[in-house]
Amino acid sequence: MLHCDDNLRRRLLLFISLSASLFPSLSSSAKTKVKNPYDERRLLEQNKRRQRENNAPEDFPNFIREGFEVKVVTTEKYIKCDSGLVYRDFEVGKGDCPKAGQQVTFNYVGYNESGRRIDSTYLQGAPARIRMGTNVLVPGFEEGIKDMKAGGKRRIIIPPELGPPVGPSTFFSAKQFEVFDVELVSIQDCKRRTIGFYSDFVCE
Repeated sequence: MLHCDDNLRRRLLLFISLSASLFPSLSSSAKTKVKNPYDERRLLEQNKRRQRENNAPEDFPNFIREGFEVKVVTTEKYIKCDSGLVYRDFEVGKGDCPKAGQQVTFNYVGYNESGRRIDSTYLQGAPARIRMGTNVLVPGFEEGIKDMKAGGKRRIIIPPELGPPVGPSTFFSAKQFEVFDVELVSIQDCKRRTIGFYSDFVCE
């Protein structure tokens, strides 16, 4: 009986050793892929180079992108919110923050991850005006300006999940972060005005 057990052990050891030599990929496939520690540095330098080519503004955030995974690199002057929004104040402004129903007038310059300008009210020749709390602004943009004050200047980094739906009619890129430099010009109270069958809001 002991002799049979010894033979069985020898056969098992022989089978295991043969399997390891014939199928070495089986043992290596279970190993976790180790990232090249220089990959992030290389991707970061690529992003910085593109931003320099696009004349990105000072202290612009960097983006390390690998597929759909993106790491945002900023200085300590930026604040990250629980929602994923990131911002930096250049000037705080004065007065109260806008409330739902009030109209905000603001200028902005929008950029993509490579620092390329994608939109600007300065180029359009007039600031934007919108009533807060009406779901007209993309969630990340409204969150980014709701605690600003008139005269304030802020950079807002909007993650894809807080951005707008993407498509050919928008300048937003799928799965991309968008960066906006915003200047909040003024905040106005609004009242509903009804003339016959026509109704609108007057803000002053």
